[in-house]
Amino acid sequence: MRYPDITAGLGLKPQHFDAALENADTGMWFEVHPENYLVDGGPRRALLECIRARHPVSLHGVSLSLAADVAPDQAHLARLAALVEQIEPVLVSEHLAWSAWRGMYLPDLLPFPRTQAALSRIASNIACAQDALGRRIAIENPSHYIAIAGHDWDEIGFLTELTRRTGCGLLLDVNNVYVSANNQGYSAEAYIDTFPADALMEIHLAGHSLDPQLGKGLLIDSHDAPIAPEVWRLYERLITRCGPCPTLIERDEQIPAFADLLAERCKAHALLCNTELACV
Repeated sequence: MRYPDITAGLGLKPQHFDAALENADTGMWFEVHPENYLVDGGPRRALLECIRARHPVSLHGVSLSLAADVAPDQAHLARLAALVEQIEPVLVSEHLAWSAWRGMYLPDLLPFPRTQAALSRIASNIACAQDALGRRIAIENPSHYIAIAGHDWDEIGFLTELTRRTGCGLLLDVNNVYVSANNQGYSAEAYIDTFPADALMEIHLAGHSLDPQLGKGLLIDSHDAPIAPEVWRLYERLITRCGPCPTLIERDEQIPAFADLLAERCKAHALLCNTELACV
């Protein structure tokens, strides 16, 4: 399912609250990490509710740990479900990764071998999350830094099978594709060209950085820089093939002025509108 009333959006940062609230750009929306808002009140929750009154909002989770060997934490899911019910987000998404182990939460989104067992386990965890939230969620492709042995599936096949088994959608992070292809030596263009378009619900665009020792030999999905020209080219390739899709500009470190982020957002908006016209 696509959402025709939203085009390109921004990750909401507290320092940009006033500018975000006043923005009236066509198709604008904002995305937050729900973990920052799983409280009954307080200033953060009040901020989110103010923004939601003016703009569509999306929730992009970082802690469901869907690739873990246990089901998602039920207390966490209940809090997330309550937030979803109140905010009524236009989209809900999570990462294809794990971040919890035996009751401990780790500050990272960690990889796993794409085995048959992992596929069954993750499909079950996605189904559990969707049942608790009462809605379809989108799963994001990860960034990769080192090769992991033991895969039974390539990533495109794994994601496609997850959508078939669970009915979930997909979030394609184009920067993750570029970073991973560079780090592991495969074609980013081929990945974009074979990504399952019928399951695409959301797109992310972000910046990356070079490893201090290895340079371009190891790119880091740092979200601390403007979107690279190569990522913009992949994005255009994607939406030319798949059509317009809600697109988010992510920036989590070295946060610039709102106007700088808005310029990237306006570029994505223009590309989406041009693609829509071309596809009519």
